[in-house]
Order: sequence, then C-alpha cells, then structure tokens
Amino acid sequence: MVEAGSPERPPVRAADGEQGELFPDASLPDELVGYRGPAACQIAGITYRQLDYWARTKLVAPSIRTAHGSGSQRLYSFKDILVLKVVKRLLDTGVSLQNIRVAVEHLRLRGVRDLARVTLFSDGTTVYECTSPEEIVDLLQGGQGVFGIAVSGAMQEISGTIHEFQAERADGGIVESVEPDELTQRRNARRTG
Repeated sequence: MVEAGSPERPPVRAADGEQGELFPDASLPDELVGYRGPAACQIAGITYRQLDYWARTKLVAPSIRTAHGSGSQRLYSFKDILVLKVVKRLLDTGVSLQNIRVAVEHLRLRGVRDLARVTLFSDGTTVYECTSPEEIVDLLQGGQGVFGIAVSGAMQEISGTIHEFQAERADGGIVESVEPDELTQRRNARRTG
C-alpha cells in the first residue's frame, strides 16, 4: 500500500494503444476525440461551475483542448472525464481538496490500463492507492474506518454512457458514431419507457 503521490512507487506509463486493449471493442474514442464541457459535466455528474473552477485551478484541466478566450470550447478526453468522476466521488465523501489534488497528480501519471487496477481508499484525511487485494487487506487491518473508490467501476459507468453524448475531434475530423451496446440500449429504454 502506497500513499497516492508517494515517490516509493514510480508511475507506470501506458504504451500507445493500451486503451484499445483494455476495451477491445474499440468503442471508446481515440486520443483526439473529446467532449465539450457540458457533456463532460453530465457524464461525470458534476456542475459546470465545478468543471470551470477545476479547470481554472488546474485540478482537472482538459487534455485535448483548453479554452483560449471567449467563445472557445474546452475538450475533455475519456481519461479527463474519469478523473472528474473520481474527484467528485472523493469530494462527496468529505476528502479535502488539498488531498484530492495529491491523488489527482498521481492519477495523471498513470495510463488508462493502470487506472483500471487502482482502488482509492481514504480515512477522510489521507488518500491511499491500492492495486492488489493484499494491499486492501493491509489497509483495512489498520482498524480505522475507510471508504474505497474502485476506478474500474467509474470507468465502466462512463463507458456505458459516454456514447450518448456528442463527441468531436480536435483535428476537425468526423467522429464516427458507435452503435450502443446492449446495456446502454436497455438503460435508454428504461429511461424513456
């Protein structure tokens, strides 16, 4: 078990194409495909005011395109939206923004494949990263109350709904629409009927 941001565990970088390996159906957008602010808010479950503040303070800045003056649109990648969702969950459980910043810096250094194996735990003051069942048991044996956020669970939630939102390419190309999977179709049917 290593505290998020600890120098004891060097960041593991994902090689090109690993996102496609994690999601073999290629249903997730590539690195040039992003989502504008309002869509990122809906996908991550945050307000636009939070998104704007976090971008201005560089807590979670858009990695595809930043805003350059009035009228320009930020463009958030899948990973950016995942980090937004994790930040929201940490805030909802009472973790301070200062501790969240440390955790976010650590998450930024990881590739998408690595993030799928991370579970974040917090005792309300410190955020811990666990990547194995043994690390989780060690943390829980400490006897203090903790809560956990499985990053892979947040990934699954986002990948199940992200296709419902308009995406755009940073290079101006056409974004090919992807047929929604069966789970997404069932969720949509439940909402409308």
